[in-house]
Parts: sequence; C-alpha cells; structure tokens
Amino acid sequence: MEQNFKALVVLLILNGRVEEALGKLAERYGVVEPKLKVGLPKGRRKKVLGCYSVKDKTIYVLNSEALKEPFTVLHEFYHHLRTAPDARHRGSEKRANEFAREFVQAYGYREMIGRK
Repeated sequence: MEQNFKALVVLLILNGRVEEALGKLAERYGVVEPKLKVGLPKGRRKKVLGCYSVKDKTIYVLNSEALKEPFTVLHEFYHHLRTAPDARHRGSEKRANEFAREFVQAYGYREMIGRK
C-alpha cells in the first residue's frame, strides 16, 4: 500500500499535478500543505532546482520544468516535514535525498535518482 502511495505521488508530479501531490503528502503526514511557487526567492543560487522557505512554508522551484521533477519536489517537501510542530523527521540534505529516492524508486523512475 505504501509503495502504491509513493508511486501515485510521483505520477501526479510528473503529470503536472503538483498541488494535488502536495495535498496528498500533507494529509498522509499530518502537516499543513506547503505553498508552491515557481521562481526562486531573491538571493538563492540559480544552480539549484528548488528550495524550501520555513518563513512562509513555501516550496520554490526554479522554473516550470523543475516543477515536474519529482525528486526536487519531494526533497523540498521533506524539509517542510522537518519544520512541522511535532518534527519527527530529522533535517539533513542526506535524509531529504533518501526520502525523495524512496518515492522515485517506488515509481520505478530510477534515472532521476540523485538529481538535485
């Protein structure tokens, strides 16, 4: 069941239904749904595909292409999870990558693993 959920989330992102995927993730993990914006905030390096802002609970992606990158969206969602009031998830880039990889692997889209 968990693998099916993870694969569904990746499929939604690949099909451009990112808000729906974030809604499902937020519901599953019991957190508020993060906002989503295309374009990085001022001062962010342009070499990253995405970032998460704790201040406004927003996942930012570089452009519309990055919006359909499951690894990027899921990696940033992990950072959102980490900032939840009951923060059961530890914060590190390594753990955010592992979280994203689990979803991507469940979908079977292995060539995306490690892109960030």
